[in-house]
Amino acid sequence: MFLSSVKVHGEVSAAPLTERSPIAPRDAYGKSKARAEEALRAIPGLRLAVLRPPLVYGPGVKANFLALTRAIAHGVPLPLASVKNRRSLVYLGNLVDAILSCLEREGTFLVSDGASRSTAQWCEALGRALEKPARLFPFPPRLLPAKLTAFLEVDDSAIRMDLGWRPPFTPEEGLRATARWYKGF
Repeated sequence: MFLSSVKVHGEVSAAPLTERSPIAPRDAYGKSKARAEEALRAIPGLRLAVLRPPLVYGPGVKANFLALTRAIAHGVPLPLASVKNRRSLVYLGNLVDAILSCLEREGTFLVSDGASRSTAQWCEALGRALEKPARLFPFPPRLLPAKLTAFLEVDDSAIRMDLGWRPPFTPEEGLRATARWYKGF
């Protein structure tokens, strides 16, 4: 079992990504994951399952999601109300469950919480979990960094059909767990 990343497919996708989407990493992280997948596949006789998650959130989250959580918790106005993209995320508890489902299996699988949402919708849902309104205001998306406005949607139907996997936690449950962790942080 190898935990890769959806970043092997790049940073942006106009259509939902699948396991068959082109390998086109854009950054060092995505390139290293793509090279690792290739090296593992080259080992004769290795039974390999590869799992490619998008951004993972949950207790202990760091980087951009933690910064977003802080901003919403502190009532910082964010220029994201006009962003109409589609983003897939995966809650840590769902990812762990997917990893367990892939043990002793072979294949490559993308995984997510299910329904994708816009960046604005994720912010609003995170605000509800934090019991703080997400203070979003309209701003031209073309003037925002691409990482905030880009589409990065995952089609995880293969893991659902091939392995019968279903996420045990809803995004709301995952966001509430993240909020509880953050408040105790």
